[in-house]
Amino acid sequence: MTPESHSQKPGLPAGDDARPGPPPGCPAHGLGPGGLARLHESDDLKRLYEQLREEHGPVAPVLIHDDLPLWVVLGHAESQQLVRSPAQFTKDSRIWSALRDGLVKPDHPLMPHIAWQPMCAHTEGEQQRRWRGAIDTAVSATDFRSLRRYVNRSVQRVVNRFCEVGEADLVSEYAEHLPMAVMCHVLGMPDEYDDRMVQAARDMIRGTETAIASNAHVMAALNRLTVRRRREPQDDFTGHLVEHPAGLSDEEVSQHLRVVLIAAYEATANLLANVLRQVLIDPRFRSQLNGGQMTVPQAVEQLLWDEPPFSTIFAYYAKQDTELGGQRIRKGDGLLFAPAPANVDPRVRPDPTADMQGNRSHLAFGGGTHECPGQDIGRVIAEIGVDALLMRLPDVELSCDEEELAFTESIASRHLVSLPVHFTPRPQQEITQAPSHEAGAGAPAAYDWQIGGVPRQAPAPAPASVGASAGGADAGVTGVDAGGPGAASDAGGTGGGVGGASAAGAVPAAVPVPPPLAPPEPPKGAWQRFLRWWRGY
Repeated sequence: MTPESHSQKPGLPAGDDARPGPPPGCPAHGLGPGGLARLHESDDLKRLYEQLREEHGPVAPVLIHDDLPLWVVLGHAESQQLVRSPAQFTKDSRIWSALRDGLVKPDHPLMPHIAWQPMCAHTEGEQQRRWRGAIDTAVSATDFRSLRRYVNRSVQRVVNRFCEVGEADLVSEYAEHLPMAVMCHVLGMPDEYDDRMVQAARDMIRGTETAIASNAHVMAALNRLTVRRRREPQDDFTGHLVEHPAGLSDEEVSQHLRVVLIAAYEATANLLANVLRQVLIDPRFRSQLNGGQMTVPQAVEQLLWDEPPFSTIFAYYAKQDTELGGQRIRKGDGLLFAPAPANVDPRVRPDPTADMQGNRSHLAFGGGTHECPGQDIGRVIAEIGVDALLMRLPDVELSCDEEELAFTESIASRHLVSLPVHFTPRPQQEITQAPSHEAGAGAPAAYDWQIGGVPRQAPAPAPASVGASAGGADAGVTGVDAGGPGAASDAGGTGGGVGGASAAGAVPAAVPVPPPLAPPEPPKGAWQRFLRWWRGY
């Protein structure tokens, strides 16, 4: 596939001279050979995708760095066909025409994604089933109950860094750190989690000039982990991968760890930031959460439709001459799987603002044999990351106008730059304690289950006075009459007081009698017990 072949296709202009130049500021202003749009130069890919859809239909010709030609798949049905047709399309980049013809430079910014590597994401058939089977086994061995507990503890640990200040950037201080902290724990290398690892993971996805160096930093940590697990087996993700009957080599293990780490981290960091942004800018969205019309998992699924963590996923290649979306695809052509435009395909979402709760047919995690293996881990991190943060900081509010929020875009993803917020300063909290609204150091109050809920009022303590023993006797008698289990203990504890009051005579009229003790809180119902289990504490 060449740019010239695009321009000579029926229905397309012959070249740049045959079409008017776009106005300055237009996302498609920078055009390459054949009048094709350069995806990597666009600062508004959403708009560009819609222009391409209008001009070319569900499959459109585009250019990436160094003017390498590709097709971008914009349609929902066409995307499904792409990922579910292994006889026609493969992830093995070794058949890509541009690569075979020497057009892809070794230092190409997207080389970490494009270059063939010994891992399931780049293969098909028996080899792919062998490697993917090892990944799926390691994922299935994950104890999600323990994972929820760890995510909750990680939330408290991360929030403790800024909770006393009363303000924070929920992107750089929260959404970018929580997923990496959890994923390093899941893989079995919690000591590798630091700011450098976070920055390297981000850099790799963006395809910057330093992406190759960042990839080397990540791979060095994963190589060390693989060697360590060969020597010291443990019951973690890497341990299961190393010991799988498929017999993966050290290189195969470390490469697959990279796939899981980067895919789960980037997807979850973007998803977490996007859900929190929606909660903060849309009162209706937040009120649905507060009022119980929407659960946090449903909110996450809605954002997977509206803001998929990956705009595009590199890449598929045609194994033979074929047709897709009305376009003639030649053997060796490269195609970008693009969840962002496919999720808003007018044929499946005539109204892009429509509620998609309960509908999981989005393409945020890919599909077919290459569907994201770590998506359930990512969902747990995002769901608890949102729920626990809003429980911990119920009055969190955006510190700027919605219009001031900015995004950085790469071909692979759309990343929220910052999410500045303010809230009532709160003391640090023990990381093993359930998220609490309490600002004091004492035990947390009981709360109705809703984000931003109001604490139930605790009964007023009995005032201390010279007649406390007599008041305790009254309370104890009341409790005994009521037959409450806690009241009987109270009565037993005040028996001596009762005897003393009788010997001393009548109680002075001026001494106030405290109100009866409140009956003990009834046992939690099934829903409350489920919520405690779901949150992991």
